[in-house]
Formats: sequence, C-alpha cells, structure tokens
Amino acid sequence: MADETVPPHRAPTHDKSHEELHSWKPLVDDLTERKSRAAGMGGPDLIARQRSLGKMPVRERLDILLDPGSFVEYGQLADSMDPELEKSKGYLAADGMVAGVGEIDGRRVAVMAYDFTVLAGSMGGVGEHKTARMRELALRQRIPAVWLLDSAGARIQQSSGSTFAAAGALFREQVTMSGVVPMVAAMLGHCAAGTAYIPALADFVPMVKGTSSMALGGRHLVKAATGEEVSEEEMGGSAVHTKISGVADLEVDDDVACLQAVRSYLSYFPSHNRQAPPHRPTSDPEDRRCEELYDIVPTAPRRAYDMYRVIETIVDDGEFFAMKPEWAKNVITGFARFGGQPVGIVASQPKVLGGTLDVNSADKAARFVWLCDAFSIPLVFLQDVPGFTVGSAVERQGIIRHGAKMLFAVSEATVPKVTVVLRKAYGAGYFVMNGTAYEADYIAVWPTAEIAVMGPDGMVNIIMRKQLEAIPEGDERNKARLAMAEELRKNIDPYIAAGHAQVDDVIDPADTRAAIIKGLRVSASKVVDRPWRKHGVLPV
Repeated sequence: MADETVPPHRAPTHDKSHEELHSWKPLVDDLTERKSRAAGMGGPDLIARQRSLGKMPVRERLDILLDPGSFVEYGQLADSMDPELEKSKGYLAADGMVAGVGEIDGRRVAVMAYDFTVLAGSMGGVGEHKTARMRELALRQRIPAVWLLDSAGARIQQSSGSTFAAAGALFREQVTMSGVVPMVAAMLGHCAAGTAYIPALADFVPMVKGTSSMALGGRHLVKAATGEEVSEEEMGGSAVHTKISGVADLEVDDDVACLQAVRSYLSYFPSHNRQAPPHRPTSDPEDRRCEELYDIVPTAPRRAYDMYRVIETIVDDGEFFAMKPEWAKNVITGFARFGGQPVGIVASQPKVLGGTLDVNSADKAARFVWLCDAFSIPLVFLQDVPGFTVGSAVERQGIIRHGAKMLFAVSEATVPKVTVVLRKAYGAGYFVMNGTAYEADYIAVWPTAEIAVMGPDGMVNIIMRKQLEAIPEGDERNKARLAMAEELRKNIDPYIAAGHAQVDDVIDPADTRAAIIKGLRVSASKVVDRPWRKHGVLPV
C-alpha cells in the first residue's frame, strides 16, 4: 500500500476554491487603490498648478534623476497619522515626502524628495521619519544622499511635536555624514527655515532659475518680523545665492537641467570616502599636444585671457564641470578628467581682478579643496596669480583670516596635488595655490612663469623708490619705472627656480596635458602621515 504520509515541510496541493480566490480579491483591490492614491500625490489640480509654475511633479523628477526602473520606494503608503490634521487637510500622500533608493549610472543613491503638491512639501512627523530612515541607510550602506527640495519648511501645524525634534536630528546627522558620503541638495522650489539648512550642509547645491529659493525666513515671516516687503526671488533666489552669497553652486534653467547636473556631479565622486573615484574610459590621447594654448595665453604678463579656455583645451574631451562659476569669479573651481581620472581643478582667472585672490575667492577655493580631499579626488592647480588683494578695505573684511583658510585647506589636503605655473606666481598666492612647500607632487612651469615674493612692478615701487623720486614726474619717470621693472624681471626667470630645483620641470605649454597626467600617475600611491589630532582649529 502506498505511503500517504505528507512530509511536514510540504503542504498538500490542490486547486484553490472559488471562495478562496474571492477572499483575496478585495484585499488586493484595496492595496492597489491605496497605492494608486499615494502615487497621485496632491491630486490633479495641484499637480497642474505645479506645472503652471514651471516645476515638475516629484515622481517625474525621480524619473529624470534615476536610471530607469531602479527606484525602490520606502514608505509610499505613509500618511500624516494626525487625526486633527486629516480633518482639516484630508489625505496627505506619502506625508509629502517621497523617499527611496535608486541608481545613477548603475550606482545606488538614497533619495529624499519633498512633494510641494502635498501641503506645500512641509516637513511632517511621518515624512521626517522617512528621511531619517534614508539618512541612516545612506550612512550604513555608504551611498550618496540626494535631497530634492521643494518645501515650505517645517509644518507649523506639527512644529511643537516630533517634527521639530526630527529637524534638529537632521542637521546633526548631516554633519556626521559630511565627508563620508556625497550629499547633494537640488533646489527645485522655495525652501524656508528648516529645509534651508539642508543645502547649507550639503556638498553640492544646484538651483533652478526663477523657481527656486532658500531663506531662513519666508517672505511672510520676514514681513511680520521686520516689515520688509520682499519677494522670495529677491530674498533668496538663484541669482542671490549663486552670485552674491555663494551658498549655491550652480544656476540652471529648469528642473531637467538641475537633475542632469546632479547626475553629472556624482559621476566624479566615489559612493563613499573609502572608495576611489570612478575612472571613465576616454579616447582622448594622454600625450595630446595642446598648441591652441599658444594663441590663448599671451606671453605679456599683464595681458588678460580666459582660463576656462585653457582648462577646456587640456582636459579629457573638453569637459569641465564648474563649481560656483558666478561667485568669486577671480578663481575657478570645478571637476574634469585627465586620462579618465577625475580631478578637482583650482585655477586663477586673469579675466577677473587679474586673478588676484580676495576674501570670497579664498573661501571658495578652501571649501572646494576640502571637498576633493574628503573623497580622494586629486587636485590640479593652474597658477597665474598676482597674490592677495591689499588695502584697508580687505583688511577690515578679514583677508588674513580668509587667506589662512585657503592656506589651511591646501596644507591639510593629502590627495595627489599637481601644480602648473603659467605666468605669475607671486607672494602668498603661490603658497595657497599649492607651491613648493605644500606637498605638491609635481610642479611644472611654463617659460613665462614668474615665481617671486611680488611682481617686478611692485618691487620697483619699494626697492627703487628713492631712485624714482629723484626723476621728474611724467613720461621720464614712467619710462624709468618700466626699465627698472624689466631689469628686475630677469631675477624671477623660471630657469632660476629650475636651477635651484624649486620646480620639477619647465615645459612647453603644448605639453601641459601630458605633464599633468604624468604628475597624477607618479603620485597615485601617495600616502601622507600626520601627527594624531582630534581635528585642526580652522581659521573660519
């Protein structure tokens, strides 16, 4: 007789009855309806209003940001869970915060996207619980954190409860995440109060022209507190923060451009600080000569030119991702690749103030150097710097303190550092732009390079002052000054520095690309040991 015993791990199989199938249908239908309602966000009317303002709905933004089909949402069925709020405001889809993990170029990122169609994207208790989950996940899994910001800030209706505490934890945790995983805050709408500090603590902040703004107090609060009548754009729009305050890094035309900028930015970064930056294959020859530089850079030291043209000539495929291009324009910062290797570039801009460094440019460069060093991105310095701005006005602004900030950052950086001196390298400008004493791994100079305490014109005014005073004012004195300056210029000839082995090579400008790649290659295994310390004391 056959053994009819059924093994304990295997249930008997039989056809599901009509009754069993019927019992599942309402449950599945209910789940489907709930998910559909959540995906509908604030509803058709508010979505239409979002579009009328030139802004995309939050889920369409995620489609642009992330690789197709890669998004895994967390907490889609979340609600405010506040009976009183529900009575007055109704259903709040996902509590106004769409959160999850997706991929950008095949690499995972944690995303927190505020939905302005749901109670103006305000920070609710449940929504902030979801953002805390994403921050924890980003840190635990060591993946970048990306905020898509379009929020009215803290939800006043819940501000005395868990939401207020959650916002405080957010800022502290951002500080913990800083330098561990890349953090991006894409400004896609108005952000006030609580959400305004998210970009302040992030690494990269692009803003959409005309639709995004950030301020510690919205215009209604400002009017109530100060009586000042001001629009969101005037108080904290993209023009303010990309050109005046320096809080934001890039101004773009629309949501799509903003989200594409996020993808481009992250392509230069590792997922976390223990990884190497991602290498990208290129067909651009490493030894490509750049003879266009002969026409771009004048040999006359006082004639201006555009350093952006130099950068685009020497980097892989002419691609350069500028950071803060409209703020402190006398120094250029941004990302490029050499031989497929991501690098951060710090360059003088002779077109603006002759490339002289001031308070804002020192801050801009210092922050950029710290960012690159945190994520092991090598640094390339392109020098044509007359030094720091002088005068009573900049001393009152604290030029010494701000210059020390840049000096501190460059000194502290342990990544490979390559320096090219195109023309001027005067005084402390030479130091903060990674001169000889700052652990530069390779220093190449052009035949037009001048490395000195100051330029010949300044030298004449100091060491030849008495001789000049003995000559009558006018053309005769001006001619004498020029002659003296040219004589002194012979003492800062680049071959004198090369003769003292203060620089590693004098190169043909057309070989600049090849020289930089050689410098990056020889310094690839760089290790710098520092004395133990909890942290330095920053001159901020």
